[in-house]
Amino acid sequence: MTVPALNSVAWFELGTDQPEKVKEFYGELFDWRYVLNTDTPGVTYHSVMTPGAQQPTGGVWESEGRFPGYAIFYVRVQDVAATVERAGELGAEVLMEPASDSAGFTFARLRDTAGNHFGVFSVPAP
Repeated sequence: MTVPALNSVAWFELGTDQPEKVKEFYGELFDWRYVLNTDTPGVTYHSVMTPGAQQPTGGVWESEGRFPGYAIFYVRVQDVAATVERAGELGAEVLMEPASDSAGFTFARLRDTAGNHFGVFSVPAP
């Protein structure tokens, strides 16, 4: 697995209560494929396989009406908790506290000082 560089945009996510429409649209437009990801219990999440990719580069989170639709990017960081703390010091709002999935990925969501929603994540130690 190729690990994206630290502090770079390395993942994107679409949140939607209309997952089939989203997957069909982007699948037709960009030839994306989708793989069910079961690493986070209680969440329906499909990893996105872009053309030529050997591993997923994004995901579709099925909201089931729990939140409005969104499209965000994620930045890979060394330490999610430390990054969330620093972002808070800089005026960001924490939308989702750091959480980890069963594969060992840790992620959080924030709103920057201009109101933009984004995420940060770290990969499990090798």
